[in-house]
Amino acid sequence: MESPAKQPPVLSARNLGFRRSGRWLFRNLDLDLHAGEFLALVGPSGVGKSTLLSCLCGFREPTEGEVSVNLPGQAVATPQALCRYFGIVFQDLQLTAKADLLTNVLCGRLARYNCLRTFFGFPRAEKAEAYRLLCELGVGQDPHKWACQMSGGEQQRVAIARALFQQPNLYFADEPVSSLDSYYAGRVLGLLRQEADLPAKAAVCVLHQAEHIERFADFALSLNPHDPLGHKIRRVRPATKEAAP
Repeated sequence: MESPAKQPPVLSARNLGFRRSGRWLFRNLDLDLHAGEFLALVGPSGVGKSTLLSCLCGFREPTEGEVSVNLPGQAVATPQALCRYFGIVFQDLQLTAKADLLTNVLCGRLARYNCLRTFFGFPRAEKAEAYRLLCELGVGQDPHKWACQMSGGEQQRVAIARALFQQPNLYFADEPVSSLDSYYAGRVLGLLRQEADLPAKAAVCVLHQAEHIERFADFALSLNPHDPLGHKIRRVRPATKEAAP
């Protein structure tokens, strides 16, 4: 992918490959993600989209190749070394079931504080911000409900609120709207799109619906094993965002 500003990519993968049960899910994969870009990972179920996302954010070691992260003010490093700058939403959401919604969102900033500080609670301003995000995503009516008391779609929105609350440089989201209706799917992806447009930020999402890919992503990386061109990246939105409809 090319950046008009010719800035170094914030996320790079070189010769990336992952093998499972004697089969390569992907191999010889190169990509560069620049600040301001939203990359959609697409393809049929079971082709390795979630695995690739996990390799890019450092939760899974690739069989071969490497991933590097280049953020402002930080030395170029592995994803594991810079994971505190990531906002991650996995399919299993990883919410604390018997904690209330507000606490689940606040946990997005635990890395900023020592144990003693959080023992006495989070600052009032941060609680207000977390509550605002819950309201913005339509789950702020009762912020003190346990996460396990909420529906799957509501839990998904809480996980999105937690990622946004982290104020990360890079967003990684695995099917972040799979349990949402069209309104909230558009709302969530619109927020991620807005975040990716900010300086020094970018997003990688596993998406399935063509409508969402065309509307929100700059690029789409296909992992379709039946494509004769192999893993390829195509531009979805015009290079000049102002020209997009």
